[in-house]
Amino acid sequence: MGNNQLTGLILSTPSGMRDILPKETYIRDWVSDKILKVYQKYNFERIETPILENIQNLKRQDGGENLSLIFEVLKRGDKLDEVLKTQAFSKDDLIDYGLRFDLTVPLVRYFVNNQANLTNPFKSIQIGPVFRAERPQKGRFRQFTQCDIDIIGVKNESCEIELIDATAKALVAIGFKDFTVVINDRRLITNLLKSLNLPDNEMAKVFIIIDKIDKIGQSGMEAEIDASFDHSIAQKLKLTLDNLLQISQSNNTDVIKNFKDLKSILPGIDLNEIENILGAMNKVINICKALSSDLYNFKFDPTLARGMGYYTGMIFEIKAGGVNYSLAGGGRYDNMIGKISNRPTPACGFSIGFERVVGLLLDQNLTENITSSDKLALIYNSDKDDLASVINLMASFQNLGYNVSIMTRKKDITKQLNQLVENRFTKYCIYNKDNESNKIKDFFDR
Repeated sequence: MGNNQLTGLILSTPSGMRDILPKETYIRDWVSDKILKVYQKYNFERIETPILENIQNLKRQDGGENLSLIFEVLKRGDKLDEVLKTQAFSKDDLIDYGLRFDLTVPLVRYFVNNQANLTNPFKSIQIGPVFRAERPQKGRFRQFTQCDIDIIGVKNESCEIELIDATAKALVAIGFKDFTVVINDRRLITNLLKSLNLPDNEMAKVFIIIDKIDKIGQSGMEAEIDASFDHSIAQKLKLTLDNLLQISQSNNTDVIKNFKDLKSILPGIDLNEIENILGAMNKVINICKALSSDLYNFKFDPTLARGMGYYTGMIFEIKAGGVNYSLAGGGRYDNMIGKISNRPTPACGFSIGFERVVGLLLDQNLTENITSSDKLALIYNSDKDDLASVINLMASFQNLGYNVSIMTRKKDITKQLNQLVENRFTKYCIYNKDNESNKIKDFFDR
């Protein structure tokens, strides 16, 4: 919109950020409530962390692509003045904090600080805003809400099973169905890359490229490999990843069979070395399948990589038909806490793409039934009716359990009532000073 010339107030929001109107806010609160009710059945506990983190925490090398997307915060007051007085300083000297780009880095710091006062294992829920300085585009904002559950302190697969089961059932509670839980283990890809003699410091680049296959397609993947690696390595990588794509297109969820198929086209792989990994994935898929009541599907996909550098084992995403992005994603990150605390601590998490879920509900008009049964409009004539009596009636309706808005009657009452329906009011009462009963009416009975 631009500047308001009268006051000097800039009316446009910062680039990549937005104002959220009441109708969408109501949907967001409804989605959040549905998710929380499911997660609390598994005894996950709600926590909160600051949106600001120490810049050193955010710039750890396991942040993946997000390291280039951090909103950095200048030092303030005397600290900034001291830097500016020096003869030579770098940009890094000016910065001490940054806005968090996810909820996992803050959780790790939170756990290390507070673990003496937390249950073991620790099961957390976080719902809050995160910030990434990426190029804004439709459906992608620089400020957005993440919704995470994490389990810290569990080594075995019960951790993955709980996270997958809880997240999938939260999506079912919101109204999604026929989605697919996709599972892989980053150690499988790591073994593949080692069989190609790819150095460790080059592996992170491959994971980032693989993670983008859904967006850029096979041709885009091959172009990025050609641009990122020497010709001889690029040729081997393209062949390997093309073969992975063939396996990923199989509908068979049997991990062992799929990887045996993979071994036949990638003879450098030693199946015995990774048998435990494959068996654990099979166990997770089979148990979660039994818990699913056939409401959603499962798939092993060896091209699933996840872009974050901190994942150490099993990783998973939830994908819905008709969209080329995931509704949820996560995995195991067993090394992050130990790097800070010097105590090896297993950890695993799953994050629902809150903005994507809300966006799909709105885009596909799936919100008609998301109403409040207790939202009531009390309409009165401001020129004739006694305000004290109207307020008393409002209080009596509130005591009955209704959420009440009082509003003056407009000339076109039909139009006014229709607008209330659009704003998710389900009941109304037109105040009548001569009628003590003042009946509550349902909009759908008009």
